[in-house]
Amino acid sequence: MAVMWRYLAGPWRSWSPRTLVLAALTVLLSWPCPALGKKKLYIGALFPMSGGWPGGQACRPSAQMALDLVNNRTDILPDYELELIYYDSKCDPGEATRLLYDLLYTEPIKIVLMPGCSSVSTLVAEAARMWNLIVLSYGSSSPALSNRQRFPTFFRTHPSATLHNPTRVRLFQKWKWTKIATIQQTTEVFTSTLDDLEQRVKDAGIEISVRQSFLTDPAVAVKNLKRQDARIIVGLFYETEARKVFCEVFKEKLYGKKYVWFLIGWYADNWFKIKDPSINCTVENMTEAVEGHVTTEIVMLNPETVRGASNLTSQEFLAELMSRLGGKNPEETGGFQEAPLAYDAVWALALALNKTVEPLRARGWRLEDFNYNKREITAEIYRALNTSSFEGVSGHVVFDAQGGSYKKIGYYDSTKGNLSWYGNDKWIGPGPPADQTVVIKEFRFLSQKLFVSVSVFAGLGILLGIVCLTFNIYNSNVRYIQNSQPYLNNMTAVGCMLALAAVFPLGMDGLHVHRSQFPIVCQFRLWLLGLGFSLAYGSMFTKIWWVHTVFTKKDEKKDKRKQHLEPWKLYATVGVLLVIDILSLMIWQIVDPLHITVEKFTREAPKGDLDVLIQPLLEHCSSEKMNTWLGVVYGYKGLLLLLGIFLAYETKSISTEKINDHRAVGMAIYNVSVLCMITAPVTMILSSQQDASFAFASLAIVFSVYITLVVLFAPKMRRLITRGEWQSEQQETMKTGSSTNNNDEEKSRQLERENKELQKIIQEKEERVSELRNQLSERQALRSRRRPSTQNQNHSGPLPPGPQTDPKSNLPPPGYPLPASENHSLPPSFSNSSSLYQADGKISHNSCHTSRLQLLYK
Repeated sequence: MAVMWRYLAGPWRSWSPRTLVLAALTVLLSWPCPALGKKKLYIGALFPMSGGWPGGQACRPSAQMALDLVNNRTDILPDYELELIYYDSKCDPGEATRLLYDLLYTEPIKIVLMPGCSSVSTLVAEAARMWNLIVLSYGSSSPALSNRQRFPTFFRTHPSATLHNPTRVRLFQKWKWTKIATIQQTTEVFTSTLDDLEQRVKDAGIEISVRQSFLTDPAVAVKNLKRQDARIIVGLFYETEARKVFCEVFKEKLYGKKYVWFLIGWYADNWFKIKDPSINCTVENMTEAVEGHVTTEIVMLNPETVRGASNLTSQEFLAELMSRLGGKNPEETGGFQEAPLAYDAVWALALALNKTVEPLRARGWRLEDFNYNKREITAEIYRALNTSSFEGVSGHVVFDAQGGSYKKIGYYDSTKGNLSWYGNDKWIGPGPPADQTVVIKEFRFLSQKLFVSVSVFAGLGILLGIVCLTFNIYNSNVRYIQNSQPYLNNMTAVGCMLALAAVFPLGMDGLHVHRSQFPIVCQFRLWLLGLGFSLAYGSMFTKIWWVHTVFTKKDEKKDKRKQHLEPWKLYATVGVLLVIDILSLMIWQIVDPLHITVEKFTREAPKGDLDVLIQPLLEHCSSEKMNTWLGVVYGYKGLLLLLGIFLAYETKSISTEKINDHRAVGMAIYNVSVLCMITAPVTMILSSQQDASFAFASLAIVFSVYITLVVLFAPKMRRLITRGEWQSEQQETMKTGSSTNNNDEEKSRQLERENKELQKIIQEKEERVSELRNQLSERQALRSRRRPSTQNQNHSGPLPPGPQTDPKSNLPPPGYPLPASENHSLPPSFSNSSSLYQADGKISHNSCHTSRLQLLYK
């Protein structure tokens, strides 16, 4: 009546008398009246009929069946009747909070609370100790609930989810997987389970390579699994989220023979076929995506035929449960697998309460005296549950997997570490997939057709170099060959052959030599190219340098200095260039020697449906500071090439017999320089493409050598063959016993040059004389016009006698044409022509003597 009074307290004065009577009757009628002879004990239960795990669909009928059997027993709680007061928690902690408030603050008093989901049990167990309530769960697997300091009054018949992890690890080892991935829903049950799994796989030498989590939308997490090549994936999430995950799995094609998913086993068997408005995948899509997954779960139904405390076998229990479900399909009923645990949970509570009756009676208490302040009664119930031991209908661990329906493939006893394997596991592919994409390392080698083709050209070039060298040595006594500096040409031929020899190690790779011998090949490449360039280009550069130095001096300096060619200076110049290259290569190899490096490329998928990727690799000759050394070498060689081009251009119009092939040398320098300056940067850019890089480098060498040999030696061979000069020179040498004196030849060329200069001067003088004659003709015409007027003025008097002149004195100088008529006399002013010359100011100084003219035209 105290409760009724509190209920009616309030604004009762505003109610009518009739309303007060009706309210009082309502309260009195709702007051629980215990059955005659038995007192009722109330159990507050939260069954998730929907939500992430709708386990209440099968667990509530199972618990009610156990209560009915207990209440019908006379040996268990004969003076009491257990009654279940339950609500739908929807597996939602927020909803469970509201319902817990109703259970605690609504009569009658509940002696025990029975939640289902782990998230709900966590909330209820933390709060229950404040009301001295025992919490007994039938479906909570969160490892966090095992913490007695945090949940001191919590009990459960469902094993901890961490018991799945030893089984998972054992399967990873059986199928030889060393890398796994995980995706979890961010709730405490799955977070704590994953923490335990991480420690166990670490102890087993297995790596968790990818970790993903999500709260409500798994799309991003699934995409990350795909992006990071996850293959063996452990999924920890509730059933509703599982449908979302596998809808995304279908979209990302993260299923099939390359993938294995490990899921929790307490979902309904056809969980992926249940219509869910939160996903946009069809049943066919979901069925295709989940094919081949593996589940682990505690064995919840005793496989042996034994009768436990309830006097039912496991098969009898299932038959009774099916009848209570009203013919529902077990695969579509949530919590069907956990139903034995709910059944045993009620029996565990009944047996524990029965055990507390006598101890409480000895202390003067009864079970019906329980309230939320009676710690002593709670302690007795706690001790009874803690020491309970009975045979129920639940059992051990089970693994089940594919084929459209779940099949048991083995048992694992975590206490003994025994794995009982049935051997009926089936895979989509030929066997268990790899835990990661198998990466096959594949070295890229040079195309052998290209290598052989270029090698043939290089070999022919070497033969051509030998022919040119032999020709030059054999005809070294011929004057024309001697005037081309044959020793320098010999160096050019040798250098060309060394450069061509570098083509062979340039094309060698791991296909031809062992990896340990590859650095030796690198050294051969570097030294052959370096020495070949120094000899071939250095000798040509020396020739063009000497021609430019001697024949581009001022005239006055050339007259003072005799132009004698000293061969030792040419050889010394080539030696200096060669020594510079040798020293630089030696320093390079001592300070930073070449070694083999491997370049990795983007992985490639092979043709066909193979679960492998190809990792292309390419071997390079390199050093720690390769770019620095190449910069120094290319800079030095580049300056030589540019200087060679400049000198060749400056000396293109010079003709000299001491180096009679310098124009051919200039042409060779042009070609070599252009090819080198184009090829060097291109090969650096194409270094990752072995065929293109080799083709550019080797063909540049081949073309440079061919052009150099042909330009330098082909004209010499043609001249000696067509003119037969080597025969005449050899015969002359045999007759005279000595060669032609180079000094006489030089004097002859000097006289010819002076004669050309004098002829030029004569031509200039002739032009000046012709100009003067024109001026004289004009004056003569002018005076002839003035003479008649003068005669008319003086006709009355006789002309004074003129001076008597010698006829020979009126003749023109030698070399000038005679007058048209012998009787025609020169104009009077011609005798004063010398004064006209003087007026000009130049003729008298540059007038030519008759004997001088005769000498020039002799």
